[in-house]
Amino acid sequence: MKNTVGFIGWRGMVGSVLIQRMIEENNFDNIHAVFFSTSESGKPGPNIQGSNILQDAYNFDCLLTMDIIVSCQGGKYTDSTYQKLRGLGWNGYWIDAASSLRLHEDAIIVLDPINLQEMYDAINVGVKTFVGGNCTVSLMLMALGGLFFNNLIEWVLFSTYQAASGAGSKHIIELIRQMGYLYQSVSDNLEKKQCSILEIEKIMSKSTQDINFPKQEFLAPLAGNVLPWIDCAVQDNQTREEWKVQVEANKILNSNYMIPIDGTCARVGTFRCHSQAFTIKLKKDLSYSNIYDILKEQNNWIKIIPNNMHSTLNLLTPFAVTGTLNIAVGRIRKLKIGQNLLSIFSVGDQLLWGAAEPLRRTLMILLSI
Repeated sequence: MKNTVGFIGWRGMVGSVLIQRMIEENNFDNIHAVFFSTSESGKPGPNIQGSNILQDAYNFDCLLTMDIIVSCQGGKYTDSTYQKLRGLGWNGYWIDAASSLRLHEDAIIVLDPINLQEMYDAINVGVKTFVGGNCTVSLMLMALGGLFFNNLIEWVLFSTYQAASGAGSKHIIELIRQMGYLYQSVSDNLEKKQCSILEIEKIMSKSTQDINFPKQEFLAPLAGNVLPWIDCAVQDNQTREEWKVQVEANKILNSNYMIPIDGTCARVGTFRCHSQAFTIKLKKDLSYSNIYDILKEQNNWIKIIPNNMHSTLNLLTPFAVTGTLNIAVGRIRKLKIGQNLLSIFSVGDQLLWGAAEPLRRTLMILLSI
């Protein structure tokens, strides 16, 4: 008998990528899929396994019949539903993309190339809640996992360059509109030889202050700009996005001691993929060949990019990685400012390994037990 799996939030960016990956891998062959909606119940759903009628995502009688629920609907939905559902006696598996349950003691943050054994251990002792990690955390661990596993890291300092789509579909649409607005503000001047590039730049910069300039989502211009603030403020002058990295990474790694990880998270005007620059204090000196081998041996998706101009500009960029499971790792070099300091730059698709793919793989693991 096939497991009944409910999908909520399947039309959002993460949910859409999840469904796409499941179709690519023929994962729907082994389940009975039920699609839910928070606003359009009763209407036709996706054409998967034949006709699907959308169920009400707040219908607890229906939710209680699910063996597994996969939610990409966001934290507000999880907060309003999860505890009530458990309180009604539901004992199924809950797989979630939102951050609400990540740090609960009875929840596992999932990233099976990194913590597969911990996932199986949790299943064996009856854990029923599995949550995808923060996108930058998952991508960092995929890139640097070999160094963590070999206990070679004393601390990590990071700088992230996070794509607009990491904030959601409305944000990437706003970035496109901002780009269009800037172009329109100077389009007539681009062909005028008498108009200097400094004048063109001045017009564009001034146009970002227009009352009609689209910045309802980002609250500031992102096109042609960098926004070094993501999420809300927390203690010690961190943002919540920065705070998550050390806390979630150490929970995924199941560390015996807290590995110090800190840095600055910034939003940049790319469409998809998060990039990260790492300064790593190693516990001992390693040759470059050892570093490459340790990184590559940890998982099958790491692609070491040679540290030269051509390879870096063509292979270590969001456009080179987007839509793939590759984790590009490059600009690997030892720093001259201190002993055993290593610099690494990585790029990964935050909608895949940073969000949807760990959820899909967790679902497949649960279906196989």
